[in-house]
Amino acid sequence: MGEAEKVVCVTGASGFIASWLVNLLLQRGYTVNATVRDPYDGKKTEHLVALEGAKERLRLFKAELLDEGSFDPVVEGCVGVFHTASPCYYAVKDPQAEMVEPAVKGTLNVLRSCAKVPSIKRVIITSSLAAVMLTGKPLADDVVVDETWFSDPVLCEKSKQWYMLSKTLAEKAAWEFSEENGIDMVTIHPASVSGPPLQPTVNASLDPIVKLIGGAETFANATCRWVDVRDVANAHILAFESPSAHGRYCVAGKSVHTCELLKILRELYPDLSLPERCSDEKQLVPAFPAFQVSQERVKSLGINFTPLEVSIKDTVDSLKERNLVSV
Repeated sequence: MGEAEKVVCVTGASGFIASWLVNLLLQRGYTVNATVRDPYDGKKTEHLVALEGAKERLRLFKAELLDEGSFDPVVEGCVGVFHTASPCYYAVKDPQAEMVEPAVKGTLNVLRSCAKVPSIKRVIITSSLAAVMLTGKPLADDVVVDETWFSDPVLCEKSKQWYMLSKTLAEKAAWEFSEENGIDMVTIHPASVSGPPLQPTVNASLDPIVKLIGGAETFANATCRWVDVRDVANAHILAFESPSAHGRYCVAGKSVHTCELLKILRELYPDLSLPERCSDEKQLVPAFPAFQVSQERVKSLGINFTPLEVSIKDTVDSLKERNLVSV
């Protein structure tokens, strides 16, 4: 690729996954047009500006998800667009206004801008395993979820899984728009994301780990499928660079109950004060029970998964180094 052929856009660039995406893209020689809410807010952007290659090849743009046309100048001249920006909150008063509308309208705003730019070869959208797993099919240890699964918006709404609903509706709208407008689009579906943060704050994905090592008295009766943030960012780039990449890609490790996560933490950090008691003392069926996620498609891109022990150690070391946890 020539210089003009290596310009890409990353939306929501100050986020956990997006920051690593910007970092890896810069390392690969790309020029990155990065959108943030306020390019002049040093607290939100200094970690991006400090990246190697940022001085020469990182451009910060202001763009709001709900402002139609605000992404036009950002994607102009790009060959690829990585749309990661989407709200992720656990406590919301108005799910429609705070979660669903920004996710759906924001995705469509980005795609409308992309549809105007003939140089764009592919758009990569960061979805979530949340848009895959809630279908109404039973979830159990021997069930393998794959890219053919699609969460049911009705079930998401009934169970008040607002994040799931926002990601599911945004993806459905994106596929419809991209097919109607001839956009080459790929979606990436990460599970729970661990790994060292580049941003100066704790995001929703790392919050469960922060609580475990930060003095929590109990632990959740839940099973998660963790994946390292660097693997997720790399999957985005490989999905963009691989000519044969298409459709949806789940990016998830094996199922791990919180008990197993605590065992890893105890072995790595024997001096940490970690919770011994489950919040559900009866320890019945865990929330979102164990199920497996197929890795076949994402491994075909060339992804080698970071071992969970390595990812957790890098996560905790980074959180401690940045004083994001008090331990």
